[in-house]
Amino acid sequence: MAIDVDLLGFFAAVCTTCSFIPQVWLVWRQRSAAGISNGMYTIFSFGVFLWLCYGLQISSWPVIIANAVTLILALCVLGMKWHFERVAPDDRSV
Repeated sequence: MAIDVDLLGFFAAVCTTCSFIPQVWLVWRQRSAAGISNGMYTIFSFGVFLWLCYGLQISSWPVIIANAVTLILALCVLGMKWHFERVAPDDRSV
């Protein structure tokens, strides 16, 4: 049984990219990202950006789509972390 390589890539991309959705949802719902590491998400986001650039260079749609979506999700977590850290505790109920 032969497996289409692009299909395998798309399936892997869906799994790894969708794994970030619960994290984004949790941070948004709790209005806190206290347990999230700034360093890890910054380095991770840069790495995903580089993977996106790589995917564009080799014209690989599974790599391009997966990393574009993952980059957006990771930057959402990082952006919410920075935003919620700046909001005073009394303002979080808004």
